[in-house]
Amino acid sequence: MAIEHNGIAGPYSEYAGLPALHAVDKDLPLIHPYAPVTPDRYVTPGGGRLNIRPAEMRAHIRITLDHMGCPAQLTDEKNAAFKRLALAAEGYCVQAGCRHRAAYADGVLRIFEVRKGSIALAAFVRAALAVELGDFTPTDRLLQETEALAGPVRQAGEEGQANGG
Repeated sequence: MAIEHNGIAGPYSEYAGLPALHAVDKDLPLIHPYAPVTPDRYVTPGGGRLNIRPAEMRAHIRITLDHMGCPAQLTDEKNAAFKRLALAAEGYCVQAGCRHRAAYADGVLRIFEVRKGSIALAAFVRAALAVELGDFTPTDRLLQETEALAGPVRQAGEEGQANGG
């Protein structure tokens, strides 16, 4: 049975009580927030698609989170939390003297780049998964740790804001 899903071409399949998945995503593993995190492609507990892979700049890992237009993941509160998560990662990049193209891209497809050796990959992914489920505590903790190490990071509305891919 085909399921309509935000105007994107189907067919779609039901998946463990989560939003319907496109046929190419139905065999992806469901990532558990406390399982080991390795570069791969996953379905998240909030129904998103998480990709973890090396970035163009070898010193970084690129993490993309695609919510396929799910309105529950596009609230102002969650957008702000995802931005704080990106700023936490960017603080380490600023301290190391590097700048990457896509620190954060707002909206349906979120793109993050995390410098290797800064925030542990598992901690970053767990914070992103927590935001999906409405818990902003891990993100705020990572931002506080970054600010303690690298000083204040840019806030929303400041020049050169981390967004837009």
